[in-house]
Amino acid sequence: MLIRAATPDDVPSIRALEQQAETAAHWAELEYDTLFAADAPPRIALVATSEADGGRVIGFVIARCAGAEWEIENVVVTPEERNRGLGIKIIRELLLQAQSAGATSVLLEVRESNLAARRLYEKLGFSQQGRRSGYYHDPKEDALLLCFFVTNLRQFDLEGE
Repeated sequence: MLIRAATPDDVPSIRALEQQAETAAHWAELEYDTLFAADAPPRIALVATSEADGGRVIGFVIARCAGAEWEIENVVVTPEERNRGLGIKIIRELLLQAQSAGATSVLLEVRESNLAARRLYEKLGFSQQGRRSGYYHDPKEDALLLCFFVTNLRQFDLEGE
């Protein structure tokens, strides 16, 4: 498995992965098409690829980079790779890049019912900072606002020790 910066050539694979995931943020095609546009908001997109499967994209994370505060906008891992540590690895890489860029916090929203994602974020050190009532639709559900404070980052946190 290799984690690397996404390229425009990865967009079809990213979109296909996102469409398979019920809990993913479902973006319009145009949002993915403009991900790498010169006038797009500053973002980082990382993909995890399977070396054993010809470099197939098996996970991704997209985050908006707004100076000191970054926001994870979407994370997806293929069903066959879930519960194998890939989500942790790809988000750890994002946290390392946020730290290198001088970010102080990384935020995200997660469905209250998405227990698997909540456990993953908790394991990484994210903590609940708030709630958005009725934020999600189909079904209507609250969003939990989670935050990771990069300034508290310790190397062993990222190595999982």
